[in-house]
Amino acid sequence: MTAGPKSRRQILVGVAALAATSLGVGVVAGARITSPEDAAAKTAPPKASQITVPVEKKALASKVVGRGDASFDGAVNIRVETSGLTTPAIVTGKVPGVGSTITEAKALLEIVGRPVIALAGVLPMYRTMTPGSKGPDVLQLEKTLDRLGFDPGSVDGEYDGGTARAVRELYEKAGYDAPEADQQLKDAVDQAKKMTDAAKKTLRQAQSQLAQAKKAKSPDLTVQKGAVEDAKEALQDARDAQDEAELKAETPLPVSEIVYVKSLPRRVDKVNVERGGTASGTVMSASGAALVVTVKVDASAAEHLKDGMAAELTLGDGSTVKAKIKRLTRKGESYDVVVGPDKLTPKQLEQLRDANVKVTIPVKSTNGKVLTVPVAALSAGSDGGSRVEVVRNGKTELVPVKVGLTADGYAAVTPTGDAKLDETDQVVVGK
Repeated sequence: MTAGPKSRRQILVGVAALAATSLGVGVVAGARITSPEDAAAKTAPPKASQITVPVEKKALASKVVGRGDASFDGAVNIRVETSGLTTPAIVTGKVPGVGSTITEAKALLEIVGRPVIALAGVLPMYRTMTPGSKGPDVLQLEKTLDRLGFDPGSVDGEYDGGTARAVRELYEKAGYDAPEADQQLKDAVDQAKKMTDAAKKTLRQAQSQLAQAKKAKSPDLTVQKGAVEDAKEALQDARDAQDEAELKAETPLPVSEIVYVKSLPRRVDKVNVERGGTASGTVMSASGAALVVTVKVDASAAEHLKDGMAAELTLGDGSTVKAKIKRLTRKGESYDVVVGPDKLTPKQLEQLRDANVKVTIPVKSTNGKVLTVPVAALSAGSDGGSRVEVVRNGKTELVPVKVGLTADGYAAVTPTGDAKLDETDQVVVGK
C-alpha cells in the first residue's frame, strides 16, 4: 500500500527528530569523554608554593624548664649510741614532734633522765671521752665547742681540763648538770689530797727540826737539811699525783649524750621513739630546715647551669617565687638540680610542702630586641655558614647570617658581609 502525502511528511518529521536527538546525545557524550593527558593534568598535585613568615625584632631568652619535687634538704637518720649505758635506754622526755627543729647545742631527746645534745659534725660519737683522750673525735669536739663560744683552751685534739670546762659550759647552756666522773676517780682525788696534806706535814716537821738544830748551833746540819729536801720532793710528787687524779676526775663526755649531725638546724621528719619506750637504732629522721625543690635535667642542659644562678618556682595558684640553684649532683646520665627558694611566707611554705612545681631557670638572654627568624628558616650553605631564603618582589634570595641565641623555636640572626635583612623581609620556612 502506498503512503499518502500526509504520511510521508510525518515520517520525515520523525526521522529529523531522531537525528537531532542522536546529535544531542553525541554532543553530551563527547563532552564527558576525557583524554588520558587531561585526566593526568586534573589529578596532579598543585604546584608547590613557598611558606613564608616575616622577620621579627624581639628579645630572646633561653631557659631550662622542668618540674621538681619539693622536700626539706638533706635527710639523715639520727642514731644514739646507747652501748655505754649500764641501764636500759628508756626514753624519759624531750621527744620532738614531726616538723619541729633540731637546734645545735640543745637536747633533742632525754634518755634515762640525761640529755642527748645535738652538735654539728661529720664524725659520729663512738666512744666516751674522758680527760686524757686523744684523737680526731676530740679535735672535732674542741673545734665545735670553740665555734659555739665555749672556750676549750688549746684546740689540739687532747681532752684536758680546758676541754672539760667547755663541756660543763655546754651542758649549763643546754639546761642540764654536767656528767660526773666515776666514784672511784673521785675517791682517788680524795686519797691524793690526803697524801698531799701528809707530805706538807712532813715538810713542816723537817723544816722545824732544821730550825731547832740551827738554833742549838749544831755543828752538823746535814741530816736535817737532807730531811727537808726529801720532804720537798715528796710533796712535789704528791702534788703531781693529786693534779693527775683531779684531771682524771674532770667532766667526761658520755657517748650516749652527744649526737653529731652533718649540719644544723634540721627539721624532724619522723620520730621512731616514744616516752617510756626503749631507744634502739634510728631514733628519728631529720632533714634540713630549709625547703628545696629538686628537678632532673639532662647533661646538655646541665652544661649551662651552675651554683648561684637565679631560678623561679611556679606555685599551684600560679604565683611565682624567686629562687637560686644550690647545687648540681650527677645521677647517672642525668643531673639533680637542687633549687632553694628565697624567703617564703607561711602560705607559700605550705603550698610548696611535698608539692611538684614548675621550675624555670633563665640561662641566657639577648641584650634587648634583635632580629629573629624561626629556626626552620635556617639552612647551611656550601661553606658551612648559615643562611636564610628571603622573598623580595616575588623573587628569592639567599642571605648569609650569623646565628646568635636560639630560644622557643627562634634564632637571633645578623646578616654578614654586605647582605641586608630587616623586619620588612619575608623568610621561607617551608614549601
